[in-house]
This record gives sequence, C-alpha cells and structure tokens, in this order.
Amino acid sequence: MNIDLKTAEQELLKLKEEYETRIAKIEDHIKNPQDDLNEHWDDQAIAYSQNDMRKNLMVEAQQSLIHVHNALSRIENGTYGECEVCNEPIEPQRLRALPYATLCMEHAE
Repeated sequence: MNIDLKTAEQELLKLKEEYETRIAKIEDHIKNPQDDLNEHWDDQAIAYSQNDMRKNLMVEAQQSLIHVHNALSRIENGTYGECEVCNEPIEPQRLRALPYATLCMEHAE
C-alpha cells in the first residue's frame, strides 16, 4: 500500500480540529442566541429555523468527528487504508478525497 501514514495522520488531525471548532461555534450559537429578543413573530420563526439548521450541522460535524477519531485509531493499530469488507487496500485517491474512508471504491457503491 502506497499511503503516507504521516501525511494521512496530519490531514486527519486538521479535520479533527476543524470539526471540534465547528461544533464549539455551533454550541455557542445555540446556547447564546443573539436574536431571542426579537419582538416580531416572523423574526422569531426565522431564528428557530436557523437553530434547527445549526443543530443538524452540529450532528453532522459530530458524526464526522467520530469518523476521524476512528481513522486515527486505525492508523495506530495498523489497519488504516484497508477496506472493512474485503481487507484490500483502499485506493489512495479515495483516501485523499475522504481520509476517513473505510471501504474501497467497489464496496462503497
């Protein structure tokens, strides 16, 4: 397998930091809403809608963070870059595009 594990680990650590920052910002927006004092119902409805969107984005970021943690664990235990289904190497271009991929192209479809 021609995967540079050091580069993959650095990329995953960057993603980890990005997702952690994103989650923290979204949590702050949810806990400290800046537009709760709006007097108009329309404005409040928009604020609640935005809050729902933020919660969805937070769940997505949390799930992605779990994938990143799992990929870092696979680097540590020597299974990074192996397809979970066939145990064959995951294509390097797939790992560059999705560093926490667990399936080769054939099994991802």
